[in-house]
Amino acid sequence: MGFGDLKQEAGIKALNEYLLTRSYIEGYQPSKADTVVFDALGKEPAGKYVCANRWYKHIKSFGDQKKKFPGQAKDVSSYGPSAPAKAAVPKDDEDDDIDFFGSEDEEEAEKRRAERVAAYNEKKKDKKKETAKSIIILDIKPWDDETDMKEMEKCVRSVAADGLVWGTSKLVPVVQGIRKLQITCVVEDDKIDTQFLEDEITKFDDYVRSIDIAAFNKL
Repeated sequence: MGFGDLKQEAGIKALNEYLLTRSYIEGYQPSKADTVVFDALGKEPAGKYVCANRWYKHIKSFGDQKKKFPGQAKDVSSYGPSAPAKAAVPKDDEDDDIDFFGSEDEEEAEKRRAERVAAYNEKKKDKKKETAKSIIILDIKPWDDETDMKEMEKCVRSVAADGLVWGTSKLVPVVQGIRKLQITCVVEDDKIDTQFLEDEITKFDDYVRSIDIAAFNKL
């Protein structure tokens, strides 16, 4: 399993193809799988690898929060397609013919990739439009340093609705011993908006003084 060597073009191509139909390496929200592959990649893929480039920039935008993504980190070879991208095999010394146009294997691989993309595009025409989603990071501030932050988070996570999934959270120092709750959620755009989140969370006014949108990114 795996993408192969992500420092080489073959590995980046494999990652790009894998992300053609996915937003993340595993599941529908950022996880340790994304962190491991991001670190293995090392640098932003070239712009011609559209899917891999988009994914890299998105994961990079989380900064240090990448370390707190949910899940268990595994070896990078555990993630990706069922078989790693094959490295080019050197020709035997006996074969002195110079191939100016690339090997048959490369041509076949390119042909298969083109067919796969064409089939995917055709399938999209007949498929119902994919649900648009966003990942939101909320900053929720308490009244003072005596506010029970565990209870506050419990209240926030009790907000449930179709199209809303809560993710990771952390407490961030603000001033004079006061900490704010920073929590991530993934929402379906046509079902959940930021006004709904604000209205529901501010109902817990025994704990919540204010709520701000720290980040809002389309998936």
